[in-house]
Amino acid sequence: MEVAAFYGFSLFAIMAALFILFSKNLIYGAFALFLAFLGVAALYVLAGADFLGVTQIMIYVGGILVLLIFGIMLTQKKKNDDPQHHNRVEILFGRGVWGFLLGAGFFVFLIKIIYSANFKMAGDSISSRSTIKTIGVELMTSHILPFEITAILLLVALVGAAYLAMNRNPAP
Repeated sequence: MEVAAFYGFSLFAIMAALFILFSKNLIYGAFALFLAFLGVAALYVLAGADFLGVTQIMIYVGGILVLLIFGIMLTQKKKNDDPQHHNRVEILFGRGVWGFLLGAGFFVFLIKIIYSANFKMAGDSISSRSTIKTIGVELMTSHILPFEITAILLLVALVGAAYLAMNRNPAP
């Protein structure tokens, strides 16, 4: 059952990535990126890294992708009023050929590395218990100083952003 779920989510993420690659509409590509991120998060959960899976969803799907979609929607070009041509990407043929050749070469290189690697498990087997408790205990005991410094820096950045966004020249 786990093998079927792994291959299913892998195929899901790969198909979404291929749709991103071949889509000419930026909005459709961004929504396919959402599906690819969810597929990768599911693979993290299947690998026993549930914290990494939740982090993938919270940061990439919840933050980065939303900013990307808003950026695409708010920066439409007004050169052409035809609704069929908004958010389209036009690629020159020569660049497409060079991109395909470079991508195919990189793909062959990665396949060669994968087939020549020795994937034997070394050490203990992976336990099925959650990693969130272990990460939380480590953050609050032995890594508390960097955690607190990061919190203070984020607070300073938030105060600085609020100060810069404040309207200092109100209209009379």
